[in-house]
Parts: sequence; structure tokens; C-alpha cells
Amino acid sequence: MTAKYPSVRRRVQASSLTLSFLLACAAAPAAAAETAAADDEVAAAAASAAAATATEAAADTDDQASRGDVIIVTARRRQETAQEVPVAISVIRGDSIEATGNFNVVKLQQLAPTLQVYTSNPRNTSVNIRGLGVPFGLTSDGFEQGVGIYVDDVYNSRVAAATFDFLDVEQVEVLRGPQGTLYGKNTTAGAINITTNQPTFDFEGRAEVSVGNLDYRQAKAAISGPLTDKIAARIAIAATSRRGTLYNVVSDRWINEQDNLGLRGQLLFQPNEDLSITLAGDYSKQNPEGYGTTYVRVGRTQRVLTRQYEALVAAVNLANPGRNYAVPSTNPYDRLTDLDASLNAGNKIGGVSARVKWDVGPGTLTSITAWRFWDWKPENDRDFTGLSIVSKSQNPSQQDQYSQEFRYNYESDKVDFVVGLFGFKQRIDTQGTEQQGADASKWSLTGANADNPSILNGLTATNTQYLKSTSAALFGQLSWKVTDALTIQPGARINYDKKSGFYERVVTNGQGQVISCTPVPVPGTVAGSSAQCGVYQPQLSAPSDSAWNFTYDFNVNYKVAPDVLAYATYAKSFKTLGINQNGLPLNSDNTVNYDASTVKPESIDHFEIGLKTQFLDRRATFNLSAFRTNIKNFQATVNGGQFGTVRGYLANADKVRTQGIEADLKLVASDRFTAYANGAYTDAKYKKFTNAPCPPELSGGTLQPDGAAPDYSNAGIPNTASPRQCDISGQRLPGVSKWAFSYGAEANAPVTLLAKDGQVYLGVDGNYRSHWNSNASPSAYTDVKGYALTNFRVGFRGEGLDVFGWVRNAFDVDYIELLQVAPGNTGLIAGQVGDARTWGGTVKFSF
Repeated sequence: MTAKYPSVRRRVQASSLTLSFLLACAAAPAAAAETAAADDEVAAAAASAAAATATEAAADTDDQASRGDVIIVTARRRQETAQEVPVAISVIRGDSIEATGNFNVVKLQQLAPTLQVYTSNPRNTSVNIRGLGVPFGLTSDGFEQGVGIYVDDVYNSRVAAATFDFLDVEQVEVLRGPQGTLYGKNTTAGAINITTNQPTFDFEGRAEVSVGNLDYRQAKAAISGPLTDKIAARIAIAATSRRGTLYNVVSDRWINEQDNLGLRGQLLFQPNEDLSITLAGDYSKQNPEGYGTTYVRVGRTQRVLTRQYEALVAAVNLANPGRNYAVPSTNPYDRLTDLDASLNAGNKIGGVSARVKWDVGPGTLTSITAWRFWDWKPENDRDFTGLSIVSKSQNPSQQDQYSQEFRYNYESDKVDFVVGLFGFKQRIDTQGTEQQGADASKWSLTGANADNPSILNGLTATNTQYLKSTSAALFGQLSWKVTDALTIQPGARINYDKKSGFYERVVTNGQGQVISCTPVPVPGTVAGSSAQCGVYQPQLSAPSDSAWNFTYDFNVNYKVAPDVLAYATYAKSFKTLGINQNGLPLNSDNTVNYDASTVKPESIDHFEIGLKTQFLDRRATFNLSAFRTNIKNFQATVNGGQFGTVRGYLANADKVRTQGIEADLKLVASDRFTAYANGAYTDAKYKKFTNAPCPPELSGGTLQPDGAAPDYSNAGIPNTASPRQCDISGQRLPGVSKWAFSYGAEANAPVTLLAKDGQVYLGVDGNYRSHWNSNASPSAYTDVKGYALTNFRVGFRGEGLDVFGWVRNAFDVDYIELLQVAPGNTGLIAGQVGDARTWGGTVKFSF
């Protein structure tokens, strides 16, 4: 199908040198790794970055030469300029992603201030927009993603996709706010719409090689062209490797390395102008040694002083003469750790899809059929220390998903609409193993039990679980052009979800005997001691639930002037029910709380107003939006501090509210200078959450009397009573900075280098985030300080050639990416530090 707007990509004749280089890069990287400017930590924006990422810069096609490239988006499932879309949207072009080193969704937040992405490993990754999306903390398979990730219209259900490198990407659209009436899978917080470069009937290709410090190596290549006059193909490969950033003194190795490989192939069949069929397949893998943490700090809890971190370390040393354990450094920026358990983050993802576009009558019928898989093989050190407390923590998972979407788009002078039908099915299987080590008794038990290592040493919980999830939806949106200036846009969605889960934990003692924690042991088991059952209890649960939901939105937009669009939106949305898949919490009497097996759906009311403007002959773009989102029954991840009983579970917070203002400015002053600045103020709070787990400073002591008003006056004072639950109403949501900014500029000058005409350029970009909290119940110990990062690049670009050097985190700022509270209420806080200054160079060829 012919695009509404022509491509602005320039092509040149392929030289034999360029072709030879491309083919060499396409063959060799099979041993290298995948597409990421791995040491970037933040955008190294340049003018091309500025021009591409800016803020949806749009222009008329007949004026594009003087006003800059037209940015075309498919946010509303049709091609249109970004400034025409009455939605808050950031558009990041593929060349911008490469120039700034934002090589995956995790790094993309450096260019999109309202995007928050945090990851302790690929599975435990949170992708949020405006503070909403998924609960902050350890991931559970039992809830839905509030931010949908789509690649070429295919929904990726596993958030691990956010950690894989972008592969041959044309552009990324970050849509803010509910999008359920336009997208197959319901998305309550927003959507990340990734479009890859498609097969072409013009022969073209590109290759790129980067090297840098930390033994950074990256190679990328793509080639596209016709096989016949009706069939075209495209293949892309990317590989990245980099030494780790955290040195483990136990294994004498650098960990948290990068080891990535990605492949994508596409075949386009276009028998006539009305029909196109695209078959695509992709495969990506990661196999780094990671992901580990480092010691950050210790904070006092309400445990007795002899049961807190420093005293426990001393007790372990006393019980093991000559051991003298101590962390290798109490300064996290020394980048040292002493993790003694095996570490691994094997991660594979891929799939195949068929996309059919058929012009039928006045509209276009689109079918997207897809199968995707995910294979996760982790090994973690869950006690965050060099002591053998948790000697093994492994929860490998395998996922299969199938999706089918039918969509019909209609466009006319007065009415446009899209209507769709979506079906989705997935199964996730997990086999978990967690084992206590030789130091566990001393660390976790009291009295005589603490002096008997055999009580907990070898105690093993083996978990078997699966999740079956089915979803179906009918959705649509109508745009009625009442006048040339006024458009009314209603949308609706009917959705059905069903989830069925299974969870079984079998516990064996150090002798390999299956234990029971019931008054009368189950036949074939032996009685576990109270100490053993306080750490791991056998569990069996099979939660199942389903729900129908009807949601809608209503948008009114008005062209105040030819280059000024104002809009207002109301959306009634939902996030479907969830089930707890990581084991259930215990009641105060140490019995399993089966009432916590399911969580209610979220109910969402979203309000937004916005203004999109262009001026100075469309060389300047300024967009402004303000929003408020109210959520009832917010799905939160909580953890009661139990050491091995549960890794974290879902619960409902009564009310959450997020509101804020976002502004985006782009300036194309001339062909020689461009700049952009994006900013966001986000105020995200628990409005009512009276029964939340307490933060570490209010945990660990003897529980206060049941039914008594909680007493918070002894926070951080050892040997005092702890509230059974905490009221955190009015406190901020975790992971959300109130203030976030990104900015960049580039200047260039014409030069002739080696008989080639081109430009020498200098670019700068950076971002700032104010402080935020890294615990589901905000804690003074997990407050992450704000930071600002700055990146530079300088290079030469000419026809088919771009050579540049880059420095990221140029001022070598120390900053924390994530903090985690160690289990057991000992006060230990571990974390992951951001990259130090990195530098390198890149050479790119294209034809």
C-alpha cells in the first residue's frame, strides 16, 4: 500500500567498498552481541537526535525542505503528522536512538521525561508512564502491563522486551495516557509503539561499528532490496558486548556485563497496490553474568539491636573464627561487590508474525497474526551479601503467546474511524528453586537455633507454577470533523479477561526429606520445625478469575489557527484483575493467607488538556499538556519483609492519583543549528492506602497490639514495637521523580574531508531527574538522590558516511539506578549504580 507521505531518506549508489564492508559486518557479528550503545546510560543527543526526538516536529510536505523533516506517526492506526494527533506523544527517530546511545526502552527514558523504567534484571523491570503502568518491585506474572509495548503492531506481553536492544528501528512513539480504544491489548497508562525499517524495492543497506572503553564492541548491519518485482526482503543483525561495571571480589570477575545478539528478517509480498503481506521473524538473546548489587548503606529497623546487620555480621564472624567477613567497600561508587551465589541472566526472546494490509473499498483491512516466546534462565544472590544465607535463588520461566488482531481503518472528508477485534492467549511456566545456606541459621534464627547451622542449611523450596491468560476485545474510535477546525472523537472498548494460575511449593530439609508444616504431617513427609516453617512453608494454590469490562474515551480537538491545535480528553479505563503467582503471604499466626490470591481490577478516570503549536515559519514547535488520573483499587506490589516465605505479592491500594504538566520545545534555527528541551512535572501519590506494608524503619520489631492505632513514633529505633500495617496515604508513588528534563543541541558547519563534502558537527544532550523513592512503601533509606547527566559527540557526516566520537556521562556523575531492601528486616540496603563516564567512537556507512 502506498504511503500517504513520501520517504525523505536519501539514497546513493552503492560502492564496492561499502558493500564489502556491509557484507563483512553482516556475517561476522554472529559472534559479537546486539544493538546497544551499551555504555550510554543517558542520551548523547545531537542535532539529528534533537531533530528526531524533539517533540513531534511536523511540517507540510511541500515545505519540508525549508522547515525540516515531516514526522509521520501511526499512533491512531493511520499515517498522519505528529502535530495533527490530539494526544501527548513523543517521537524518537531511529537515527536519534543511534546518535544518543539510547539503545533500548530502558535507556529511552533519557529522551522522554515522563517515561520511567527501572530494572534489577530483565524479568523484574518496570515500564511506567506518568508514574503508572506496573507495580514497582519484584514482578509477578499475574498482573497486566499498563504500558503496552508494540513492535510492528505486535503486542509484547513480557516486559523483558524492554531490556533488549532496538534492532533496525525506524522510530519509536511514546503515547501518554490510556490507549485502549486504539490498541489491541488494553493499555491504561500509555503505549510504546516501535516501528522497524521495512523491506524496500530499492536496494539499500547500512553498516555500523562502534568501540569504546570497558571493552565495548558493537556491530550492526542491515540490507534490503527486491527479490522480484513483487517481493522484497530485509535482514538485520546486531551484536554488542561490554565488560561488566561491577567487580565481584569472590569470583574475581566483572559482572553486570553486556552480551547481546539480535536478528530480524522480513519478507514483503506486494502483488498489487491494494495488497501487501509482510512475514517477519526475530530472535534476540542475552547471556551476561549478572545482575548483581553492591552495598549502599545500612539503616536501623525496629529489630533488637543484636539482630540487625552489623551485629549479625559480627555473630557470623564469631561463629567462624578467622573468617572476619566485611563488605569489600561501603562506598557503592567503588563498584565492588562480594556476591557468593551463582549469577546468570540468560534471556531469549523472539517470534514470527504475518501482517496483511488490504485496501477494501474506502478503507484498509489489516490483519496481524503473531506468536512470540520468552525464555528466562536466571541465577541470583538474593541476600545481597557474600555470606551464605540464601545460597541459591533461581526462577527460570518460559512463555508462549499467541495474538490475532483484525482492524479496519476508514478515512473520508468528514469521518474517520478504526474498529478492531483482538484475541490473545499466553501461558507462562516457572520452575523456582530457593535454598538456604550455611550462615542462614545464624542470620535468621534466635537463641539456641541460631547456633545450629543444620536447621536451615540446605532447606530448599522448590516451586512449580503456571499461568494461563486469555483476553479478547472489540474496540474502536471515531473522528467526526464537525467543521474544518472542530473534531469530536469518541471511542469505546469491550474487553474480556480470564486468568488461571497454579502454584505449588515443596519444601525439603537439608537431608532431602519433604517437610510439612501442619499439626499432623502429610503422609510421606516429616514434620518441619517451627524455625524451618517460619522461613519456607509448603503451599498449594490455584487461583482463577475472569472479568468483563466496558471502557470509553471522548476527545474534542479544535484548530485555533493553522498551526495551533487544542484538545481535551476524558477516558474511563480499567486494568484487569490480577492473581498472585509468587506464593501467598502469611497471616500473623504463620498460616497462609488465601484471601490474597486475587486482586481487584483497577478503575481509572483520566482527564487531559493539551496544546500543540508551531511558529517561526514552523521552525519552532512547542507542545503543552496537563493531566490528572484517578485510580481506584490500584494494584501495588508489596512485601512484608518475610525472608523466604514470599518474594512479593499483589494487593490493592484504595486510591492513587497522578497529575502533572508536560512541555516540549524544539527549535530548528537554521540548517546549522537545532535544539530541543522537554520537561515534565509529575505529582503521583497514594491518596488512600491505609493497610500497606511498613517501610524497613517501621518493621522488624514485636508487632503492636491487634486493633490498636498504629504508632509511628519509634521509626528506626531498635527493640520497639512495629505497626502491623502502615498508612502511607499522601506519600508519593515509588519510582517517580517530580521533575524530569531532557535537552539537546547540535551545531554544524560545511567542510570537505578527503574529497567528500559534508558537515563537521558538535552535539550535546543531557537529562535531569529529581529524587525518587525505590521502595513500594516509601522509606528514608531508599530515597534516590536526583542527578543530571551530560553527553557530548563530535563528528563528520557526509553522503553515506558518519564518523563520530562520543562521551556519555561526561562529568562522571555518581548516581544510583535502583535501591533494594534486603529481606529479613536487618537494615541492609543494596543497589545498582549507574555507569561512570564512558567514551568511544562510531563509524557508519549507508548506501
